[in-house]
Amino acid sequence: MDAKELHSLTLTAAKVRSLALDAVFAASSGHIGGSLSVADILTVLYFHTMKVDPADPTAPGRDRLVLSKGHTSPALYAALALKGFFPQEELKLFRSIQGHFSGHPDMVHVKGVDMSTGSLGQGISAAVGMALAGKLDKKDYRVYAVLGDGEIEEGQVWEAAMAAAKYHLDNFCAIVDVNGLQIDGATADVMPSEPLDKKFESFNWHVLKVDGHDIEAIAAALDKAATLKDKPTVILAKTVKGKGVSFMENDAGWHGKAPNAEQYEKARAELAAVLEKLEKEGK
Repeated sequence: MDAKELHSLTLTAAKVRSLALDAVFAASSGHIGGSLSVADILTVLYFHTMKVDPADPTAPGRDRLVLSKGHTSPALYAALALKGFFPQEELKLFRSIQGHFSGHPDMVHVKGVDMSTGSLGQGISAAVGMALAGKLDKKDYRVYAVLGDGEIEEGQVWEAAMAAAKYHLDNFCAIVDVNGLQIDGATADVMPSEPLDKKFESFNWHVLKVDGHDIEAIAAALDKAATLKDKPTVILAKTVKGKGVSFMENDAGWHGKAPNAEQYEKARAELAAVLEKLEKEGK
């Protein structure tokens, strides 16, 4: 990855965070903490890795993404808007009866969404089905699923993991947003899931580990995953919940609530400062 692409991706991720915050504040509802932690991952997927075309969002040969941790739809919608699937202005209608942007991804009404999700643990199963279909149809598209580390507690996740290994789905890559927190507190306290690397290895998966906020590392891991054969790959991305907003970082309280006006202005200022710096560097 050259410096120009790295800067472009970093700038895009900053815009994803800003738009996600705006959407949650406008709705007075939503999940901002996990949206901020997953922003870099979604940015690399849509702007570096995946073959998608906003002008043809249902193209049979496109790569697919399933946001299994569907509550972080603000980040997904922001990435799709920046990619050109729909105007950014429409994000103001997040969770509004006047719009189509539900609190969880909606494949019926929102262009670019490949699977309606929200019930944790189930998105990865749908993604495995998509990857299996691709194998059976001898298509070359790839399928990606983004999960949360709290979501990993769901038993259906591991049933899907077994199926992906059984059918040698090397066209499938799962990315786990390992921010260490969920709605009730630390994952280590609620239901310990570590060591995730050893667990996935025991289910016969390739395992890669990255800093989930290192754009180059994420891109390199996704590039490598596309070369690994005979079994699925999982990328364990270590992240910070609430990344980019000082008072939200590593605070489980920001899992599923919107900021008030004062908090929004402070958060917006922090994100805007990053954006301004990146935009100056790009000139």
